[in-house]
Amino acid sequence: MSTAPKSLGLDADLHAYLVAHGTPPDPVLERLAVDTLAMGAISRMQIAPEQGSFLTMLARLLGARLIVELGTFTGYSSVCLARGLAEGGRMICCDVSEAYTNRAVQAWEEAGLRDRIDLRIAPGADTLRALPFDPPIDLAFIDADKTGYATYYEEILQRMRPGGVIAVDNVLWGGAIIDDSDTSADTLALRAFNDMVLADDRVESVMLPIADGLTLCRKR
Repeated sequence: MSTAPKSLGLDADLHAYLVAHGTPPDPVLERLAVDTLAMGAISRMQIAPEQGSFLTMLARLLGARLIVELGTFTGYSSVCLARGLAEGGRMICCDVSEAYTNRAVQAWEEAGLRDRIDLRIAPGADTLRALPFDPPIDLAFIDADKTGYATYYEEILQRMRPGGVIAVDNVLWGGAIIDDSDTSADTLALRAFNDMVLADDRVESVMLPIADGLTLCRKR
């Protein structure tokens, strides 16, 4: 079925309006965003502010007690997710870079979240395979190497409670996802991943035009 698109493209002014009419980033997130921007082109790996607010709300709506994140970078998304944890909940952050996550740890301390977050510096697939099946994962956020998405998804899904949600970033890949001339490894991996999720009857899914595209997969 084909319908006329109803999603708006956001220019800088409209995006600023959108951010201003949601829960605003607090000083911890503002400082983190400024510090990350100063890193140069790599700063594009940081999620958008409205995406952070969305993740906090999603965690709260799920009553999440165990959250797993793949790809922590400098910590913006992990601060947002950890703030949505239920009382007594915890979060496991998976990354391979101590240099980037050192700034994340600083942000967790500034936000009063350090005691809720367990940072694992190791290949994400190894960390996930070592996790027990109980307690189950309530919410996961995948935003790491694109060629690893399918592996992370499968390992998480096996350990997730029914009704739990996997949120997956960059699924529109700046529009390259529908550019047949782009055959880079990351683009091909994301296309294959999106098709895999669509065909997976273990989940119900929705792809949202938030930031660079965010897919939510709810385990049946």
